[in-house]
Amino acid sequence: MIFLALAGVAVYALVKVGKRASRSARQATARLATHVNAMGTGDAAEVERLRLDLRREVSMTRQAIDAAMQQGWGLGDLPQLMGELSRQADVHDTQLGMYAQQRRASPYVDHVTLNRLREHQAKLTAMCARIRADLLDSQVHHAATGIDELHARTELEIESRRRTVDPLDEIDELYNKTMQERRDQT
Repeated sequence: MIFLALAGVAVYALVKVGKRASRSARQATARLATHVNAMGTGDAAEVERLRLDLRREVSMTRQAIDAAMQQGWGLGDLPQLMGELSRQADVHDTQLGMYAQQRRASPYVDHVTLNRLREHQAKLTAMCARIRADLLDSQVHHAATGIDELHARTELEIESRRRTVDPLDEIDELYNKTMQERRDQT
């Protein structure tokens, strides 16, 4: 009975792992197909390149926001906006994929839809670029504050390590110079 229970658990685990592996394989196959299709010429290949560009922009922006969150920056609503932008990018990616598939299968071109898809892709990638630019500006500003503070502390430390001149030594030196000049004059 114990062996049957263990076998049942093992089969259940294998089915779960198999489903997860299957899902990952489908996603990898879809991405590979997009890359291969993007290497061609024509409208379908251009649309596939738009898909790749959009995925790359969203991914880089998501990474920038994740890095900023890990560093504890106050991001306001940017994480929620990024979630919405990611969902919208997924919808747009699906639309681009459908257009590319239809374009490969049919010689008839719908230029109006293609232009609208291009405009939407441009807006989404511009939003991603603006978010990353804002995060980079905040990071540079934050780093500049730290650099200014470090510079001031370094200058203080260097100044404190310098050998200070003893005023009595300066007086002795002036006296010796004066005496030497008097000897030279005589």
